[in-house]
Amino acid sequence: MRIGMGYDVHKLVPNRKLILGGVDIPHEKGLLGHSDADVLLHAIMDSVLGAAALGDIGKHFPDTDNSFKDISSILLLQKVGELIKNNGYTIVNIDATIIAQKPKIAPHIENMRKNIANALNIHVDQINVKATTEEGLGFTGSEQGISSQSICLIQ
Repeated sequence: MRIGMGYDVHKLVPNRKLILGGVDIPHEKGLLGHSDADVLLHAIMDSVLGAAALGDIGKHFPDTDNSFKDISSILLLQKVGELIKNNGYTIVNIDATIIAQKPKIAPHIENMRKNIANALNIHVDQINVKATTEEGLGFTGSEQGISSQSICLIQ
């Protein structure tokens, strides 16, 4: 058994879609990044890669590579799932948290869980996604950005 953790943060900006867990969430701002900037999936990928000691998403999908420009993070998560499998590991479970003042995340969590499970070819019961605010404090509380944390157990 091996455990890994992941963290990601992206700035909120106008004229971008807000994609979290592969779900397009209606909001006046979206996350800035080279890919679709899905902080939840980026944190999950880093936790999975970290558990297997395979580096991080920057190593596998660098922002200097234009083939990853605006790519769906669901596609990147699928690649991480294949990499883990090819290295002889299976995912036991993933527990992740989204930190955002707005919008409300709870109505989208089940779709996020399904997207993650499908991308990794595991059962939805192996995925937990939570959301919290920071009560108006910090960069997430002032709606400057959204962050996410993830922990993953593999065997």
